[in-house]
Amino acid sequence: MTQNYEEMLKQAATSVATLREAIGRVVVGQSSVVDQVMYGLISGGHILLEGAPGLGKTLLVRTLSECLELKFSRIQFTPDLMPSDIVGTNVLVMDAAQRAAGSMFAVQKGPIFGQIVLADEINRATPKTQSALLEAMAEHAVTIAGTRHALDEPFCVLATENPIEMEGTYPLPEAQLDRFLLKVIVPSPSEDELCEVLNRTTGRKPDAAPKVLTREGVMQLRTLCRDVAVAEPVIRYAARFVRASDPASKDAPDLVKRGVRFGAAVRGAQSMVLAAKAVALCEGRPNVSFHDLQKVAKPALRHRIIRSFEGEADGITTDAIIDALLAAVPTRPAAVDAERKGGATA
Repeated sequence: MTQNYEEMLKQAATSVATLREAIGRVVVGQSSVVDQVMYGLISGGHILLEGAPGLGKTLLVRTLSECLELKFSRIQFTPDLMPSDIVGTNVLVMDAAQRAAGSMFAVQKGPIFGQIVLADEINRATPKTQSALLEAMAEHAVTIAGTRHALDEPFCVLATENPIEMEGTYPLPEAQLDRFLLKVIVPSPSEDELCEVLNRTTGRKPDAAPKVLTREGVMQLRTLCRDVAVAEPVIRYAARFVRASDPASKDAPDLVKRGVRFGAAVRGAQSMVLAAKAVALCEGRPNVSFHDLQKVAKPALRHRIIRSFEGEADGITTDAIIDALLAAVPTRPAAVDAERKGGATA
């Protein structure tokens, strides 16, 4: 590892710490949520935030956008929202100069043409409208009237949903859930945190969060994240972990066999590794550890594990299933440990 790379890692960790501090000036508590959102941003993925109303999900996304010199746009999802309201459409141009040039139509870009896109209450829109996000999230481009338009990088969708009020909502299909790198659960604040929220929100309006990172800074973090090394045993642990979430696997724990219909697939393993790289980068380390993978297992996999009817009836949560996997899947296979012990004995 070169001296230059070491300095870049230190600078990246400092930038992330500064960003975390800037967000903390506005958002009270929720340190774990803030960290997971930064892991998603740095690793180049999209994030789904789930929590009851009033817990600061929208505030967190807006504050993040204020700290970054990126274009921010917000889409308020409602049942009558149409796909064209998200991606945009062709409109008739009334300008004489443009008509003379031979084009009477122009592209009116929708709010998806942002860099930090807040999809607020995403589960309130119909499946047809929700699907308008799929191409943008997967390919960072949209198609309007047969013409493909690339989105500006870095591009990140942060969607929020309310798990309590189910009336008038449309659950996200598995294909769209799989496009989110992480699903972050926003917990209720503690008593001290709630008191601080009351002090901040019932007094004078607080100052806006300072600008911390430019577009180039975010892109550099994403490049460095991809460069973080992952040793072969760590990669294999991620693969075994995801394979053990399949109830048909011989290594699946009993809770998985009883409570899971479909386990996580390839994107689940990819999300674990990418998010773990972001964890290492945020801490200024050049390589991923087993602990990094374990730290991101829940946000990376909780929305990719589909429970069986028995699991739902018994109230088995996906987090409980991941806890069972964390307890059951060893960091090293038993065969490797036996081989090492045999070598030591010899």
